[in-house]
Amino acid sequence: MPARKEVDGSVSVPAFYGSELRWKREEAGLTLQATVEGSYYAVSYLSEIERGARRMPGDLAAHIDRVLKTDGFFERRCEDVRKARRVGHADYFARILEAEKYAKSVEEWYPGLIPGLLHTAAYARVMVRATHPLAPNEEVEERVTARLARARLFEDDHKTPMYWVILHESVLREPMLPPEDMAEQLDHIAALARRHRIAPQILPWNCGPHPFMLGAATLMTFRDAPPLVYTESLHSGDTIDDPALVEEYRKSYDLLRAAALSPQASLAMIEATAEDYRNGKKTD
Repeated sequence: MPARKEVDGSVSVPAFYGSELRWKREEAGLTLQATVEGSYYAVSYLSEIERGARRMPGDLAAHIDRVLKTDGFFERRCEDVRKARRVGHADYFARILEAEKYAKSVEEWYPGLIPGLLHTAAYARVMVRATHPLAPNEEVEERVTARLARARLFEDDHKTPMYWVILHESVLREPMLPPEDMAEQLDHIAALARRHRIAPQILPWNCGPHPFMLGAATLMTFRDAPPLVYTESLHSGDTIDDPALVEEYRKSYDLLRAAALSPQASLAMIEATAEDYRNGKKTD
């Protein structure tokens, strides 16, 4: 049996946190299985935390403190790990940035723009500049690079989650970019759909009232952890893991999906709109 690789706690805050957790668990003489027993999390999830690859959610930290009798140590340290800087991303986005790498499914609804996982460089740049109008160019490019790096999620056949996105038709029709760049952005979405990396649906502009008229949301499920929902406003974000509230978001999203065009019809609309931008035609 190969020797276990030790975690260097000096590499990052999550690595320090994970190495401390492993030391406390082994000092208590508990296996990973015994430690997570009674929680909603799998052994693999705790193992990733010990290796510094994942951050510990508050409910699991509270469970660990009870099992290891650590007097609230890990629950208190959750805040330190949460604040650990992720270059190019807002602090409040840290949990989602990590979670999407381990997700079994990711489902998004953005009523007014294209979500970050689908951005081209041009679209990402104009979005970052719009929300940070006085930021130095170097900071803007750092944020753009970080946003584009997230899309590597779609390049690994074994780890790519099932990704479903619902876009309002106005996102296609009201250009954020010059026509050639809008065509490129829509071509990018269509190419991901053609490669079976994503399933896009368009909510028609004249669909009438629907369950998600307020706000955007990202719903995630996991093989080794409970589902969660992420909602975002201009300069803040909120991660929701309360089971009853997550279920309410699930019902609303399913009803929204039922009101949208089929993936096939949506893809045809995306490709046709891209062609209109290329040919200089009006898209309204």
